[in-house]
Amino acid sequence: SLLLTAFVKRYSLMHELLAIFIFFFAVIDPIGTIPVFIAVTRGDDDKFKRKVIFKAVGVSALVLLFFVVAGEQLLNVIEIPLSAFQIAGGLILLIFALSMTFGESKPEAEIKSVRDSTETAIFPLAIPSIASPGAMLGAVLMTRNEEYTWVEQMITSSMMLAVLVVVLILLLLATHVHKIIGDSGASIISRIMGLILSSVAVTNILNGIAQYFGLQVFA
Repeated sequence: SLLLTAFVKRYSLMHELLAIFIFFFAVIDPIGTIPVFIAVTRGDDDKFKRKVIFKAVGVSALVLLFFVVAGEQLLNVIEIPLSAFQIAGGLILLIFALSMTFGESKPEAEIKSVRDSTETAIFPLAIPSIASPGAMLGAVLMTRNEEYTWVEQMITSSMMLAVLVVVLILLLLATHVHKIIGDSGASIISRIMGLILSSVAVTNILNGIAQYFGLQVFA
């Protein structure tokens, strides 16, 4: 009985960690960042590319951790209920997801901004390609103080950083990965991530409505 209980708890934890990882994988979309990176560093040497990669991922981590730590406090300062932010954030996340699914995919949209970029590691690579608006919203929504303990918030943050490590590895291997999947492959994956993200957005909207009106919170 004790072994079964321990197994169930361990399985539940692994399932939760996987769910958090998939969520941040969807909003950050590491695969979709590869064509953007290749476009912004076309013609540059390997040393410069590595510098851009580490700077972009580092800046993205700082931005997302800022939203984890201070995002909810900023809402409290301007007296916006978290449930209202959750509904608004869910709607924005849904629009973002729908644009990924039906509109221009992430690589197509962000590659167009390369021509106007003066600091490629920051824009468009770090923001909005890696630390996307969806990722910023997700960082706040997934670490709400009313719903999650500080331990759970630390776990969520670690999963978010784990996705950024995946981004780092994929960018270091960008040329090889791009040869395998191509722009069309990245576009397809981006649209699949958009579909997953839309379901997460709808769940956030429903939970926000439930909390605002004092209804039973949806699972």
